[in-house]
Amino acid sequence: MGTKEINFRTESPKRLQNRKGNLKTTLTIAFVSLLMAFGSFTASAHCDAYDGPVIMDATKALETNNVDLVLKWITEEQEQEIIPLFNKTYQLKKGDGEVYTIVKKHFFETLVRLHRETEGEPYTGLKPAGTTKQIIQMTDDAIKEGNVDDFLVKLNNHMDRVVHEKYQKVAELNKVKDNSAKQGRAFVEAYVDYTHTVEAMHDIMEHGAVHKE
Repeated sequence: MGTKEINFRTESPKRLQNRKGNLKTTLTIAFVSLLMAFGSFTASAHCDAYDGPVIMDATKALETNNVDLVLKWITEEQEQEIIPLFNKTYQLKKGDGEVYTIVKKHFFETLVRLHRETEGEPYTGLKPAGTTKQIIQMTDDAIKEGNVDDFLVKLNNHMDRVVHEKYQKVAELNKVKDNSAKQGRAFVEAYVDYTHTVEAMHDIMEHGAVHKE
């Protein structure tokens, strides 16, 4: 199956400018779509981290003796397991510190495990604070600050750099791809990486985010 080859060297400046404008428009739409996707995936992306929203809510619940703060992360059916465990954990709060630490961790693990079950995902243990991807932290910050514009600017700048870097790599390798098999394979690897990145953005815009229930 033949592939139409882009001639990077003979593209007219006007067409390049049009391409650039179209790409920026496309990326802007993609970023909004990505934000919507991240909004759906925020919990699943870092729900098992100590600085993630699930454990942070669990910590606050134990501090205030308010189990309702964690019930949103699980189903009604799962409440019968979490509520008694929460009450037991809270009752031990003023007792032996070592025992409380063990029981509290068990409460966190149980809550996260049950939440992961609602997503159809396996529980793989609690993750240390600071292991959450920066992009997810940025989405949370945007929600806390009530300001999506700053987030979109940062995301736009980051994605702009990513696309430009991948494009430049393909453009350079395109000039020498037929010189040897080694250079040809390097071009193909870069070409696949570049096109798949753009394709992923397009798929999000075309079909939206898919969230496992």
